[in-house]
Amino acid sequence: MASMLFVDLVGFTTLAESRDAEDVRELLGRYFDTARTIVERYGGTIEKFIGDAIMAVWGAPVAREDDAERAVRAGLDIVDAVAVFGEEVSSPELRARAGVVTGQVASVASPGEGLVVGDRVNTAARVQSLAEPGSVYVDELTRQVTSASISYQDAGEHSVKGKAEPLRLWRVQRVVAGVSGAHRGEEELEATFVGRESELRLIKELFHATVDRSSARLVAVSGTAGVGKTRLRWEFFKYIDGLADLMLWHSGRCPSYGDGVAYWALAEMVRARLGVPEEAEAAETEAKLAAGLERWVPDAGEREFLTPRIGALIGVSEIALSRQELFAGWRLFFERLADVEPVIMVFEDLQWADDGLLDFIEYLLDWAAERPIFILALGRPELGERRPGWPPSRPAVTPLYLEPLRHQAIAALLEDLVEGLPAGALERIVSQSEGIPLYALETVRALADRGALDESNGRLTVTGDVGELEVPATLSSLLTARLDGLEPEERALVKDLAVMGGSFPRAAVGAVSDLPDERIDALLSALVRKQVLAVRADPLSPDRGQYAFAQTLLRTVAVILLVAGTAAILQGVL
Repeated sequence: MASMLFVDLVGFTTLAESRDAEDVRELLGRYFDTARTIVERYGGTIEKFIGDAIMAVWGAPVAREDDAERAVRAGLDIVDAVAVFGEEVSSPELRARAGVVTGQVASVASPGEGLVVGDRVNTAARVQSLAEPGSVYVDELTRQVTSASISYQDAGEHSVKGKAEPLRLWRVQRVVAGVSGAHRGEEELEATFVGRESELRLIKELFHATVDRSSARLVAVSGTAGVGKTRLRWEFFKYIDGLADLMLWHSGRCPSYGDGVAYWALAEMVRARLGVPEEAEAAETEAKLAAGLERWVPDAGEREFLTPRIGALIGVSEIALSRQELFAGWRLFFERLADVEPVIMVFEDLQWADDGLLDFIEYLLDWAAERPIFILALGRPELGERRPGWPPSRPAVTPLYLEPLRHQAIAALLEDLVEGLPAGALERIVSQSEGIPLYALETVRALADRGALDESNGRLTVTGDVGELEVPATLSSLLTARLDGLEPEERALVKDLAVMGGSFPRAAVGAVSDLPDERIDALLSALVRKQVLAVRADPLSPDRGQYAFAQTLLRTVAVILLVAGTAAILQGVL
């Protein structure tokens, strides 16, 4: 059993006609190199180049149970890469289309004759020719063996040359899980991944640069709550899980409260690598620590050095060690992992991280610089306010800021998620979300909870009156917590500003606050940096612009808090 991928370019002839032969040869070479890299990342083999077409095979000469899935994933990546390539060479009409077919083939042992022959090889080329530009089509068998991790849309039956019966084909929509369906459902109510393709592409390429150069790198992703950091991590995980080579994935979340949580995220990663449950007794933890070090650290002297240091991190060592001693041990542990396979470390909610954890991340970048260790740090903008100079300014550090999505992207997300959503409701949700995808998703969840939407065939369908769109309780809690996390003076000023409407000039702020002007300016600057407020510049206005709440929902919650506080004061007086 093997899977064949056939990819062809659409629009390349038009592009070639307007360029000289040397340029065409260079462009084609770049395309072939990119395709070869992608195919090899997914464990496939380029069978042949035919003009501007590519044929690749998985399962020959050695078959694996997930060959078909890797072929489909490679097809998606090549199609995406060609779209980007077309933009780069000022030929936006340049697209790729791909077909994947799975079945029995005959392997060829003679050099120069290719790897496989047979009917399925020809069928792959036929399926590709039926695909729309920018899409990947597969046959029924490929869909059946990959449906646990990839979603499809029925593309109907098609008559194919050389086939007595029509072929049922399926259009690939997206990857929805890890290999063989692993972790499916991690993102409940998952819509199409839109608006962040360039950011995901950058993270992928920086990761591969880390592996190729064997050098540590930090990508620090910053964005307000709900803007899409977690979804970006999920898409990156699905990508990594689908690659042919093994990567050592570690993920840890920084809690916002609790005792003894300074290095919680790092300890979570180490526990997962050693197979130690959080609730494990000391004896079990010590046994698993010893077994894990035996597996990953070949040198007995290093294991002796690491035992108390890793033990201190996961709570089974009482030896008093300096921070520098601890850092040295933790670094050595991840270096030894990286000597086996590339290491990925994902820190979530880094805005809650203790300074010690941030110091360790910087220490790891400096002292493990020649190891393939890729660090993905996800946090909110207030981290930079609390820790000036984060992310650190180094060649191995890439800051990545996630701005709110465009309204078109939010609309596409909703249209994919909900079938039959009235145009008016769609516009209201898009407007209310203000580019924050979580706001749109929570509004949809609220509509489903009150019976206006029902799930059918993997999609939500409108079954009742959508009615008014209230702020969902989940969003109220999220935004309230965000406001509560502000400094007292900042929080008080936000409540004062909430009564001033959609936007307001700087001169009006002094009318609702009794603070000195210089203090007001400092607080306004801090609220802009924390993305509570935004500045709408207008050089033609006397004030040179106005302030506004970054999200209308944030102002709505601030008003609710103001009213609730006023009611509590009145109740106390009465």
